[in-house]
Amino acid sequence: MKEILLNAFCMNAVAHTHQGLWRHPRDRSAEYTDIGFWIRFAQVLEEGMFDGIFMADGLGVYDVYQGSAAPSLRSAVMIPKNDPSLLVSAMAAATRHIGFGITCNVADEAPYAFARKMSTLDHLTKGRMGWNIVTGFLDSAARARGDDRQMAHDERYDAADEYMDIVYRLWEASWEDGAMLRDAASGVYVNADKVHRVRHDGRYFRVDAIHMSEPSPQRTPLLYQAGTSPRGIEFAARHSECVYVSGATPERVGVKVKKLRDAVVAAGRNANDVKVFVSLDTVVGKTDAEARDKHEEYSRYLDPVGALVRLSGFIGIDMSQLDPDEPIRQLPSNGIQTILENLAAGNADKGWTVRDVTNSLRIGGANPVAVGSPATIADIMQRWVDVADVDGFNLPSHVKPESMEDFVRLVVPELQSRKVFKTAYKPGSLREKMFGSPHTLPGHPSARVRRQAGQAAP
Repeated sequence: MKEILLNAFCMNAVAHTHQGLWRHPRDRSAEYTDIGFWIRFAQVLEEGMFDGIFMADGLGVYDVYQGSAAPSLRSAVMIPKNDPSLLVSAMAAATRHIGFGITCNVADEAPYAFARKMSTLDHLTKGRMGWNIVTGFLDSAARARGDDRQMAHDERYDAADEYMDIVYRLWEASWEDGAMLRDAASGVYVNADKVHRVRHDGRYFRVDAIHMSEPSPQRTPLLYQAGTSPRGIEFAARHSECVYVSGATPERVGVKVKKLRDAVVAAGRNANDVKVFVSLDTVVGKTDAEARDKHEEYSRYLDPVGALVRLSGFIGIDMSQLDPDEPIRQLPSNGIQTILENLAAGNADKGWTVRDVTNSLRIGGANPVAVGSPATIADIMQRWVDVADVDGFNLPSHVKPESMEDFVRLVVPELQSRKVFKTAYKPGSLREKMFGSPHTLPGHPSARVRRQAGQAAP
């Protein structure tokens, strides 16, 4: 049995995966603007030996539902929302081991400036930084940065491939390992002969510059990505080290994981060079009965309209225009293809209807939900690992911070007693903890451009 990996799945916002739960009397989501809230959150997770805090993000408002931003504002569907990267330094200063994965769209920040930001954070966290690579899907975000609309789905990945090639060269080839002298006697801080200019003149980006930051502990941050469309799998097979997959059952997700690992091998890497995570909602109690009561309590606060606002933004289809009792079909869309595919696939009998997906905590629904005692939750998690061949889980919070505190207090000891979860952190950077190497593994494209001391650029 492989050792399970765990990420807390969150957002620097009031509402993330489950709309309406900010109204719960024990929920403290409104404190998202308070740095103390995030420091305590990180410390709780580190006590529970979590591997990382994965922070979703994205510019643009969810305005597909009813063609207006008003429903998302009323329900706080990912608005208001703040920059997750600015939380990292404070959380890192209050912890020692847990990693931080922040989301950034390749269309939103120029590769040169973004490369410096990630190097800075990797220095400040002593090598605990990860980057969730996204290509965007909201036209409102495109308009916010001055474009008319998002590029077509597959072309967004073409632009992302070019972006990755640039940042790899900035992180790996601009500064040699021996460039930092810090020689007070000679007065030379940097050996200029070992710092190199990166030039790129491509279809989407142009760069002619020296990377501004000295090499950070990992150089390239640990690379996360979601998306199992054919083009998404192609991108993941080349670039990703951690991939998030989605699906309602372990059997369905297992098919996606097999395709992904086969694609990784076809790209010249080892099948296990990628860690696969699946999102799993957990509602935990000391007993199954207590957990069921808590699940029922949480469900009373869900906002069905907010759920449709969120899904409409994801798939690029206004769900207010669909028959609430007809199965959701695979319709033409420039949104997130995997989510639309999952909704259209439904269960064994029929696809999910609009009414089905208004309850995001529905057991047996479009998202996997585990409700029960620590033993019940651990059984479900182990089945996912065995059947789907996933390496770990992204765990969303429902009532914050109660949901994560419950998991740490109740489920983590159960997993540890079964010897499927660590009892101590491994030393080193985030990548060392996961892969045993401070830098990307051989076969990864960033490793192929890494400049060794005294050698010309590859």
